[in-house]
Amino acid sequence: MELKKGSLKSTIAVSLTNYLDAGAIVAGASGLTLWQNYLGLNEGHLGWLNAISANAFGAAIGAIFGGFLADKYGRKTIYTYNMLVYMLGIAIIMFTVNFPMLLIGFLVTGISVGVGVPASWTYISENSEVGNRGKNMGISQFAWGVGPMIILILGMLLAPGNADASSGVLFGYVQKIAAVFIGNDAGVDAINVFSSRIIFGSLFVVALIAWTLQRKLNESKDWEEAQKIQTKEKQPSVFASFGTLFTNKVNVLTMLFLAGIYISWNMVASVMGFFQQHIYETAGGLSNGEANMITAVQWIVIIAVTYFGFAMLVDKVNQRWLYVFGTSIGIIAWGILIFIGIKNHVALWTFTILWGIHAGISVQAFYALWASELFPAKYRAAAQGIMFFAVRSIAAVWGFGFVNIYGENGEGFYTAAYIMIGLLIVALIIGTIWTPKTQGKSLQQITKERYGEDI
Repeated sequence: MELKKGSLKSTIAVSLTNYLDAGAIVAGASGLTLWQNYLGLNEGHLGWLNAISANAFGAAIGAIFGGFLADKYGRKTIYTYNMLVYMLGIAIIMFTVNFPMLLIGFLVTGISVGVGVPASWTYISENSEVGNRGKNMGISQFAWGVGPMIILILGMLLAPGNADASSGVLFGYVQKIAAVFIGNDAGVDAINVFSSRIIFGSLFVVALIAWTLQRKLNESKDWEEAQKIQTKEKQPSVFASFGTLFTNKVNVLTMLFLAGIYISWNMVASVMGFFQQHIYETAGGLSNGEANMITAVQWIVIIAVTYFGFAMLVDKVNQRWLYVFGTSIGIIAWGILIFIGIKNHVALWTFTILWGIHAGISVQAFYALWASELFPAKYRAAAQGIMFFAVRSIAAVWGFGFVNIYGENGEGFYTAAYIMIGLLIVALIIGTIWTPKTQGKSLQQITKERYGEDI
């Protein structure tokens, strides 16, 4: 098979979408308590922010449209315009002065993330060599880890202090910037939240860079070939493939498998992505700076394991056993928090390291790889958009359920932790039994084997 030159270069450019996806989620999480104090928010408000963010329903809305648009108009079209929407959402958050503004900013950013994800995973897969497809997808997940790590390090450096901990070493600059915008006599909470505004500003800069790079990408050759075939017939509408996706038995079984592993895992990961620091501060008793520090360490582990444990191995070893190892580590991590206790700092650090290992060889990495392999090119992105819609929609509903189970001060933490273990066990069982046999095959070969000659 002809090698696709420049696949690494295009992978890096497109992977910035993952950086911005995870970065938006963790930026919200990093400053969640600060926004809560500044705007006087309760747990219900936090549930709404999670529900409509890049972590949940905002991304779900974007994905259902983004997948179909990427199949209809091309992957490059998404990259030409979508980052502009992302920057708009980030700008609204940066200048937020009330809860409705914050909610709108989270929603717009989330929609943009949802639009970009199916196109990015599809583009990377379609522009990868057979022997590097898993590696390139791993590099995109690597970017998904780098974003939160940088955001959390910034959060640690810019964090305001409290009675139990000193402020971050750069918090003095936060105070100076706040004084320029709101004066020296502003309240403590209004000043403190500027650390979160600055962090979102860093995402705006990266989004501008991503938009500049992604606009220069060439269109996917697989998509162009699929378009040539379709020009022989009447050009379909944007949602023309929707019926085919749900009437073809192979499609239905594939979506059930992929949704099964991703929904169960993402219900845990969405909590970790948006509420982790809040949990560490309330149930674990840490300061905002400490919570950001320990989570930043976790993301350092994640990016190292993503590269050396997933990207470097997934094309070479048995994928089923790599999946089993990664998912099992996550179950063990939650078990330690339950049986030793979240207020025990040794247990908390052990959990942090083990969850980092798990997230590096995560269900999401396998899902991104398999979802981009198992569908034909003509509706590859649309299928991913539908599943991403389902996953993030359920995460939105689950966010409300979680905050009610968890409670105002973490009194329901252990009940929630048992639920997390149960969900991870579901993902482990489904993924282990039905691991697809796509390793070492071209996308065209996989499509032919699964759908025959006429697809």
